[in-house]
Amino acid sequence: MVQGTFGYLDPEYMQTNQLTEKSDVCSFGVVLVELLTRTKSLSYDRPEDERNLASYFLSTLKQNQLFQILDDNIVCEGNNEELISVSMLAKRCLYVRGEDRPSMKEVAMELEGLRLSEKHSKIRTEPDAPEMESLIGDKFNVFSNGEGNSTSIGYDSKRDHVFLPSSGGR
Repeated sequence: MVQGTFGYLDPEYMQTNQLTEKSDVCSFGVVLVELLTRTKSLSYDRPEDERNLASYFLSTLKQNQLFQILDDNIVCEGNNEELISVSMLAKRCLYVRGEDRPSMKEVAMELEGLRLSEKHSKIRTEPDAPEMESLIGDKFNVFSNGEGNSTSIGYDSKRDHVFLPSSGGR
């Protein structure tokens, strides 16, 4: 018996009752959109055409209004090119037909590529550490695990899998 949460379920599964490798890709696409918008996947508190976040996100993209749906803090802090790239990846993950979606391996590689390109661009343009601390003040530890250690997710192409942090889980 398949169990799932409305708002994350693959629309192809809803039509065919068949789960595929790409069903999880669709659910991950919803999670990406939640992160970009800081909005729940399904909410009856929103107007009817905005209740299903994935559908609303895709509709907003069709209208070329991406930055109207993204969370203001993410837009202010983010790199517009990266936000567009992640949004386009989320869009591909949300395609109705599973065969049109990327694989999770492709998704992981694309996210890793974005992370590496961001890292390299920061190396070229980032101020030195004391200057950085003065610029961002208390926000310096936002990405730490509470013990002063940072965590990361990576893709190991030689081993063909994704590394996830092993500590700090539930």
